[in-house]
Amino acid sequence: MDHKDYIRLTACGLVGALTIGSFTVGAYAAPTAGITSYTANIATSSAAPTAGFSLALSQCAAAVEDEAVVAGAQPEVKKVETPVLKSEYEDKAVAVVDDYVNVRKKATTDSKAVGKLYKNNVGTVIGEKNGWYKIKSGNVTGYVKGEFVSVGDEKKLKKAGRRVALVDTETLKVRKGASTDSEVITLVPGGDDLTVVDESKEGWVQVSVNEGKGYVSSDFVTLSTEYTYAESAAEEKARLQKEKEEREAAEAAAAKATANQSVSSTGNSTSQKTEETGQTSSSGSDSGKSYSAPSGSSGSSVANFACQFVGNPYVYGGSSLTNGTDCSGFVMSVYANFGVSLPHSSSALRSVGYGVSTSEMQPGDIVCYSGHVGIYIGNNSIVHASNPQSGIKITSPANYRTILAVRRIF
Repeated sequence: MDHKDYIRLTACGLVGALTIGSFTVGAYAAPTAGITSYTANIATSSAAPTAGFSLALSQCAAAVEDEAVVAGAQPEVKKVETPVLKSEYEDKAVAVVDDYVNVRKKATTDSKAVGKLYKNNVGTVIGEKNGWYKIKSGNVTGYVKGEFVSVGDEKKLKKAGRRVALVDTETLKVRKGASTDSEVITLVPGGDDLTVVDESKEGWVQVSVNEGKGYVSSDFVTLSTEYTYAESAAEEKARLQKEKEEREAAEAAAAKATANQSVSSTGNSTSQKTEETGQTSSSGSDSGKSYSAPSGSSGSSVANFACQFVGNPYVYGGSSLTNGTDCSGFVMSVYANFGVSLPHSSSALRSVGYGVSTSEMQPGDIVCYSGHVGIYIGNNSIVHASNPQSGIKITSPANYRTILAVRRIF
């Protein structure tokens, strides 16, 4: 009988018969980690060389690997699918209407309207049924007829949204170029926000300001995309009631302020005590001008009063109609003379009173831009505290820049 060593390769699922001097391999499974145990039965009449045993063992491992390939028993390869990145616009819908479209409880025109999706309002599509989209927009969830919305249109959605840079430092410098060595063209107070024009330069953001386009350091702003959303029936009712109350309160305050105005005329000199300075302003004032007191409680009265201060200086952070003011300080101080208290912030002024469309602008309306604000005076013109070079002036057309909002007090 030949002398044989029997090797059992259990961990790799293999059983092989090893014969000294004549190596044979039986049937194998696919190899795994390696050999964990073996048994050997060697006849005493002829000893096998230990070196031969080690060599046979290594040859066995190689043979197992080769045999596995030949037999087709290769390790299973799992296919890993790379997830497809979904566009942020893919499930977004934007209203393409002149005014608004009803959001209904069910996918039928007979169903109850649960809210309104106004022009350029955005919602998330969560379903589709018989030519209707089920959307969620703000606090409103319901169905909108497909013909009144555009879904997944990146261009339209970008136009409907507004990329915003919120100023999170006390005073932000807006520069002509994307460098700290570049000229500062204007300053923006903390808490205001600016419309982003471009974000391609690392560390800098191009924004829209009254002086044109400028750059701000991305270290001092927080970037986000601002959309407008649907309004529920309850929200619409509450808004209309609030606007009515604010309008009545403003009219009452203006009437009281007008009644309390003290106007005295001496020859060609007119003096008045205004709330914006607490000082008497007359032809002998620093500005060398005389001013009429506000009268009435209408938008036209506001516009007429505001135009008197054309030519007076612009001062960043100021609120004096005669000695210097910035854009929001100008609007605030003009309305203060009518008994109406407004915030000293161009972004905050976008929320006062109630909104009207640009096609409905009337004298006295507050016209809001990115980082700027003025008062509409009619004839497609505004009066505003423009910049240090121009001071308070009249500009036409009113849409010389993109108008973000028009707010009416009276």
